[in-house]
Amino acid sequence: MSAVVVRRLAALSGASAVGLGAYGAHGFKHSDPDDYQRALFETANRYHFYHSLALLGAARSGKPAVAATLLLAGIGMFCGSLYHQAVTGDPGLRKVAPVGGVAMIAGWLAIIL
Repeated sequence: MSAVVVRRLAALSGASAVGLGAYGAHGFKHSDPDDYQRALFETANRYHFYHSLALLGAARSGKPAVAATLLLAGIGMFCGSLYHQAVTGDPGLRKVAPVGGVAMIAGWLAIIL
């Protein structure tokens, strides 16, 4: 995976984080501010943003494909499972979140390579 592809994936990830953040800000506006689902959504969105920025760094690393693959897998598993539970109320994917967290940690470490 080339640095150009990784930068494009980072841009798409960042753009989707903005879109999902807007959805969360407006889609949950009639719910209680202490609502668990809203908190899940905000956590997913925050991590989505952070790791979209990390993808930009991955594009400049020695092994951009490795770092980007791990970061994207982490975003998908961690943020995706939290987004899913926040939107549907279904906790069925919550066991995927820790695996995604480990993938994100590994992605950060892969930027060292």
